[in-house]
Order: sequence, then structure tokens, then C-alpha cells
Amino acid sequence: MIRLEGVEVRYGDALAVAATDLEFAQGSFTSLLGPTGCGKSTLLNVVAGFVPPSGGRALMDGAPVTGPGSDRGMVFQHYALLPWFTARGNVEFALKRFGLPRAERRAHALRALDDVGLADAAEKYPAQLSGGMRQRVALARALAAEPRVLLMDEPFGALDAITRRRMQQLLAELWRRTGTTVVLVTHDVDEALVLSQRIVVMAAGPGRVIADHRMDDGTASPEDTRPRIVAQLDTEPR
Repeated sequence: MIRLEGVEVRYGDALAVAATDLEFAQGSFTSLLGPTGCGKSTLLNVVAGFVPPSGGRALMDGAPVTGPGSDRGMVFQHYALLPWFTARGNVEFALKRFGLPRAERRAHALRALDDVGLADAAEKYPAQLSGGMRQRVALARALAAEPRVLLMDEPFGALDAITRRRMQQLLAELWRRTGTTVVLVTHDVDEALVLSQRIVVMAAGPGRVIADHRMDDGTASPEDTRPRIVAQLDTEPR
């Protein structure tokens, strides 16, 4: 479904991401794992259509990615909710670009909020919600448009450990139910192991892929894979 062919990203003279080839199969759950500055968020933004590659190309179903599209939903680390809208209003606002009638927008928004367990908080404002609830609104906002691909940039990084675990469980349940293709950026090895079918390990200087672990082929357990990933990350210069 998604294919990166020799994708390279430069900012001026600085090479942020070296030429990278990756494929993400339809319905798969992949984590891009690595330290800060390794280019994992940059690659995610290439897939989202926010950052054009300096070399190579990104393809969605064989067609070049030339900008953002409704087939891809994005969840950021910081919720980016509009404080003057309720939870429902934030989700509805994201649906306005589709030109849906107001009643249909509301129905989509309420259904998405129900999917993330926030049906009872639909009329609350962001300031009235906890961090975990705000991130669920952000997730509902991305899912309301029924994207084929869900892109997540360290969405749980600012949450406490208990809330993060609950959000991970919710994400896993939603992925299993919807079959949406998920690409998750994280620097947390355990999060990647808990959630992913596949873990792509990246390193910096410049950003590049150093390992690709398949967790769904039965050849290795998370307990076996964790020390290998940690060793791969520790041997890379910082």
C-alpha cells in the first residue's frame, strides 16, 4: 500500500534522512523506532505529504504522494485541539473539508468519540479533559474520516505510564477492529514490542534504517527481540 523508494530528505546542506526503501503492507502495524534526531518523524511526514522528499519518491497504491490526503490520518504528540470547541466540535471541525451536512458531521464525530470511549465527554472542552482524554479526542479526530492509513508521531510520549498503557490497549483494539494500516513513531522499545507486527529500527547521523524486525512471522518473541534492538541502538554513535 505504501512504498518509499530511495527517499532522501535534506534541509539545506544537511542530510536528515539517507536514501531509504520501505514498504508498509495494507492492514499492517509498523513502528519506526529510534532516538531523537534519527529521521523517523521526517519519514512519517513524507508519507503524510507534509514534507516533500529531496530524492526518491513516496507512493500510495502506486501513485506518488504529492501532499496530505483524506486517505491518511495523523495523530501528533501534542493534541493540537482547538480550546474553543468541545470534543465533538474538534472532531466535527476536522470533517468540514469533506463538505458533509452538519447532521452527518455530528453523527461521524459522535461515533468516533464513542469508539475511543468518550461518548459521555462529547460536550466537554479540552480544558475539562485529562491528558489521556485529550489524546483520545485527537485519535477520534483522525479516525472520524475513516482513513486507510493512520500515522502517529509519538502520540503517547507526554502521558504518564498508566495512561500510556491504557492508550496503547485502546489503539491495539481499534487496529484489530478496523484493519487500518498504522505507522507509529516511537523511541520506546517496549511500546514498539507491545503494539507492532514489525519494528523498523533507525539511527541518526544521518537518519537511516539499521534493522527490520518482523514480529508476526513466529521466528522471534518480544523477549528475544528486545535485547537485540537495545544492542543495535547502543552500538550506534550518538
